[in-house]
Amino acid sequence: MKINKKSMFLILALMLSMSVLFSACSKGDEASNQNKVVDQGDAGNFILGETPLNFSFYGNYDWYTMNPWGQDLATKWIQDNKKVTVEAIQSGGTALQKFNTMIASGKLPDVIWGDRGTDVEKLRKAGKLIPLDAYLDKYPNLKKWAGDKTLNMLRSEDGKLYQFPNWYTKRPMGNGGYAINNKIYKDLGSPKLETFDDLYSYLTLVKEKHPEVVPFEVGLSGQGIDFLYAGMSEDRTVGHLMTRAIPDGNVLKSLFSDPVYRESMVFANKLFKEKLITQDAITQTRDQVKEKINKGMVAIYGDFTTTVMGTEANSMLKAKDPEAGYTMIWPLHKEGVDPNKVWVNEFDSLGWNVSVITTAAKNPEGIFAYLDWLTGEEGERIIFWGPEGTYWQGTSDTGAPLYTETYANDVEERTKLMAIWDTFQWAGNTTFIDESKSVNEMNLPEDKRDWATVSQTNVAWKTSFDATEFGNINPLPDSEEGIIMQQIADIADQVRAKALFAKDEQEVIALLDKAEQDAQNTGYEKLLKFQTQKWQENLKKINE
Repeated sequence: MKINKKSMFLILALMLSMSVLFSACSKGDEASNQNKVVDQGDAGNFILGETPLNFSFYGNYDWYTMNPWGQDLATKWIQDNKKVTVEAIQSGGTALQKFNTMIASGKLPDVIWGDRGTDVEKLRKAGKLIPLDAYLDKYPNLKKWAGDKTLNMLRSEDGKLYQFPNWYTKRPMGNGGYAINNKIYKDLGSPKLETFDDLYSYLTLVKEKHPEVVPFEVGLSGQGIDFLYAGMSEDRTVGHLMTRAIPDGNVLKSLFSDPVYRESMVFANKLFKEKLITQDAITQTRDQVKEKINKGMVAIYGDFTTTVMGTEANSMLKAKDPEAGYTMIWPLHKEGVDPNKVWVNEFDSLGWNVSVITTAAKNPEGIFAYLDWLTGEEGERIIFWGPEGTYWQGTSDTGAPLYTETYANDVEERTKLMAIWDTFQWAGNTTFIDESKSVNEMNLPEDKRDWATVSQTNVAWKTSFDATEFGNINPLPDSEEGIIMQQIADIADQVRAKALFAKDEQEVIALLDKAEQDAQNTGYEKLLKFQTQKWQENLKKINE
């Protein structure tokens, strides 16, 4: 993507105005931060349930909408028993604009929940965040479950911790993968489905015998297309496509010149041209994907949220026909590739995203106390399975909830409620949740087990790559490397879409050659050197 001089001037002017705004208030905010932390830290522990706690919360994602607080079993229990009330500030589908408006106006919510890294650092440098270090020993759940090594990886350049992680883990996790439509698969003779050659043959058969369905539904933004890259070679991961940097020895190299990526895009182009994958793969909405899956109008479904989206769809289809529904299968791969080295999921000990407490918060310690309770055993049980008495009664010696008959028998209603509770899960403790789920689910009769947990246990978690070493390697967006990174992201998005519509393999290669040239002219090598340095620093921290 080329940026003309006028556009670049406007970008620089905007960045300058934002930096002036931040610097104007940062000194006062930093002093406020320190006073607030010291005062709270010396005042004794905040005890949930004794003093009401009210705070505002903003989820910094276009797709995220918090359900109404206090109108479901779990948050009503929290409101009644812990005296916690959360006011949602919704993004309205325009998270970036909303986020920037909040910063510009100085009217921040008490808590911001979003991706770790650049946005967090932008707020930290502006003096808008509360350090959490003073609370770690007073409220021990986060330190106990995440561990010092994970928390140290989350620390900022000033050595302080500002981020409370969500779905941090000491074990593999993930929701992505391929799921087959059971009825269609059985109707077509249940053929071998392991390699990309098998996939092509099967999709061709689906198109011939079931022209009314999408042979391969690749999900939101065509995420399933990235699985083709992961299966083209051993130890390639979907995360390489997100960072647009390919490990080669001790350095990171260009995505566009990578022969494995090129081969995957040629294969994706072939499937697209023959109408074997979703024709609106790049433009369709999440609701459109969901509708097709829920109606059973796909033969194979694959994206990063298969176990999430597939759970409701599987439940709905089986309610009408016990033979229907979906089954997650082992990731497909190129002939000759070791199937045990194909990774369609990634995890790292830092988890997924983070909550930060801003200087707008009147009671930052109370908020930390709530998040710390939420990430502990009791909080996780309540927010994941609801209050004791409906879906669970009593606990095991490890703190896992013991399922009731209602959990086993009321699958449809349970699935609905868990989807609601998921919107309140900002401090997910993967280790506790996953170990609790696995033990409980496998003790249930097969037809009563949670589809997502079975799919995760059997496939998704076993095909998840530990990518902790690649965490936080991206530059700040307003830095020179950050501006390059955004331009590279635009080039990557554009060439991916164009490659699908290319007339043949030669045009796909020509498009990737052009993308490589444009990327290098933009300063790609400078970005790759920056990311390589951060990656090597991570490796040193991990191996200390």
